Amino acid sequence: MISPRRPSGVSPTSNSMNAAQQIIGTAPFTESPVSSPTAAERNERLWEASPFSQILEDGANSAGQAGAEDPQAEDRVVPGKVRGEISLDVVRSLYGSAGGLGNLRRSNSSVIYTGRPPEFPPVKKLNPLNKKRILVSGGAGFVGSHLVDRLMLMGHDVIVVDNYFTGSKTNLMHWFGHPNFEVIRHDVVDPIMLEVDQIYHLACPASPVHYQSNPVKTLKTGFFGTYNMLGLAKRVKARFLLTSTSEVYGDPEEHPQKESYWGHVNCIGPRACYDEGKRVAEALTYSYARQDGVDVRVARIFNTFGPRMNWNDGRVVSNFIVQALKGDDITIYGDGSATRSFQYVHDLVDGLIALMESDYSDPVNLGNPEEYTIKQFADMIVQLVNEHRQRHGDVGKTSTVTYLPAVADDPQKRKPDTTRAKEVLGWAPQWSAVDGLRETVVYFHQIMQQS
Repeated sequence: MISPRRPSGVSPTSNSMNAAQQIIGTAPFTESPVSSPTAAERNERLWEASPFSQILEDGANSAGQAGAEDPQAEDRVVPGKVRGEISLDVVRSLYGSAGGLGNLRRSNSSVIYTGRPPEFPPVKKLNPLNKKRILVSGGAGFVGSHLVDRLMLMGHDVIVVDNYFTGSKTNLMHWFGHPNFEVIRHDVVDPIMLEVDQIYHLACPASPVHYQSNPVKTLKTGFFGTYNMLGLAKRVKARFLLTSTSEVYGDPEEHPQKESYWGHVNCIGPRACYDEGKRVAEALTYSYARQDGVDVRVARIFNTFGPRMNWNDGRVVSNFIVQALKGDDITIYGDGSATRSFQYVHDLVDGLIALMESDYSDPVNLGNPEEYTIKQFADMIVQLVNEHRQRHGDVGKTSTVTYLPAVADDPQKRKPDTTRAKEVLGWAPQWSAVDGLRETVVYFHQIMQQS
């Protein structure tokens, strides 16, 4: 076969170039005169765009004036960074505005880009040898989404698995489309095949309202969900971290509770689906470690609060703040003498990452030893809400406390012994309950204004 003659002086390359130019045009490629913003500039822009910035600054000034009369307040300094050397302002910007970031907005059930390419939060660039592929089950939930934020900002590849029973896509929307991020709608009760280096297993409803709404499902999640995640860890040789709970101690006869305490749990009560579900999850975790050599970690989490809590999840903090912001009566179940210890979510995430990165495999308590009665906590929230209203010129009704019958099997005392966490992880809570509550009040106020 004879090839067609090519005009003299025209090479195959020039023909290819002519074809390409016909497709993309003949305009020369030039470098944009506008340089991309640096990470520091993006940090600053994200934080300044958040309503949290001015509100918290005003609150800090007010707290500083009050602190002049309270010598103990001078010792409480909110940290400027969190674990991973991440700026606290960047972390705040991810939950401190109506849409997370300026180029996104919410609809009832989806995230809508407003016409320009998404601008993501600044992510560290890791050496490929240090970059991990991390699975977070339950990553769209309250604690899970904060953990995802931190792991992403630290530069890792993150896969979220969630069935959205209590989680929400809006908690993660600022990462949609990022090359390091992937989300899969999946129930951990069913197996899943992935290639990962680490697994943070958080998937399970954690508030009484949710886990008691379907106790059989809660137990299935506790056992089969943990079973499937451990099976995955075994197959791909991933390190596995179980987020257990202080509920494994039940209504404790030891105070404060050490990890060596075996607990005092009613195995047939209304809370048993969660308490025993977590206890069997721990038993299963250590059985996989002993029998199959799975590298495991277990965190026993005490009461945690912060932004992205569900307003209707029935927990003490969210209930009290929403009721106080509305001016409704604050409802306490029992006589208010039961005690709790509340930690801010950033401290918990610090502890989870520290535990995963450690070589320690026995259970570790993660909580804040500051102990309050429920009545003291209610009074504290009413005061903080009133201060928040005064700063915004909002004169509303001050809530009063009312008492309802006590809930069955509700623990009377709960306080962690965190000695082990200090010794083996070098971890201790950095946030006081007051500082954490101040930010949480601002968050809930914003959410209620949007609804």
